[in-house]
Amino acid sequence: MDSPFEILQLDPDADEDELVDAYRQRVKEAHPDHGGSADEFQSVRAAYEAIRAGYKPGDGEIELVGGDGSRVVNINSDADEGPSEDTGGTTESDGETSGGDGADANRKGTRVEYLDYDVLDEHGWSLGDENLFEKAAAEGLNTDAYGEVFVQPRTCLLKAVESDGHSWPYACRGGACANCAVAVVEGDMEMPANHVLSEEMMDHGIRLSCISHPTTDDLKVVYNIEHLPGLDELRLPPQHARNVRPND
Repeated sequence: MDSPFEILQLDPDADEDELVDAYRQRVKEAHPDHGGSADEFQSVRAAYEAIRAGYKPGDGEIELVGGDGSRVVNINSDADEGPSEDTGGTTESDGETSGGDGADANRKGTRVEYLDYDVLDEHGWSLGDENLFEKAAAEGLNTDAYGEVFVQPRTCLLKAVESDGHSWPYACRGGACANCAVAVVEGDMEMPANHVLSEEMMDHGIRLSCISHPTTDDLKVVYNIEHLPGLDELRLPPQHARNVRPND
């Protein structure tokens, strides 16, 4: 089996920027619509997550697990303990931190009010409109277009909405594309450093729902914004968001 560095065609001495660039290139090549396959795509994702989790040349095999949308990379080596990473955030069943006292599990989560960007287009609204969510609430929209979801502490937004039965756009689940981007209208979300968004986009409240978790008690986001200027070029093919899921 090829090592993660071989799968990504990456030098082991590459820095973080080179890792992200290599992942973005390989995940596009592995996409089924570009001649790849779901299995190849999963291998590319697993390789990327393994390197982010600390994989070094000579470590053992890697494995992608998690049938409910979560992703955990296990690095199997001769050492008694190996690093692992769950990029989907902790869940209700594994919400305790390594400290063992379950502080996160007992913490209050976040109430997230969401709105589909297509609704803004249909009504002639904009992200900067005052009382945007109040106007949406008054329209009697279905729960796909507008609603609320409760997000457990340290859980990524995309995982939370999927667990609640919603289907938001996504592709790589690793911060290497903008399919899952959301606009934060109120509140804030924390996001790891390894992602494709520019500093300007971050300053305007854009976050990637696949790797970001809420950090405020209340949050208002507009999702399905991947066609906005600057984000469109960072997308993977749209079919990917519907056809390729973890462990397909």
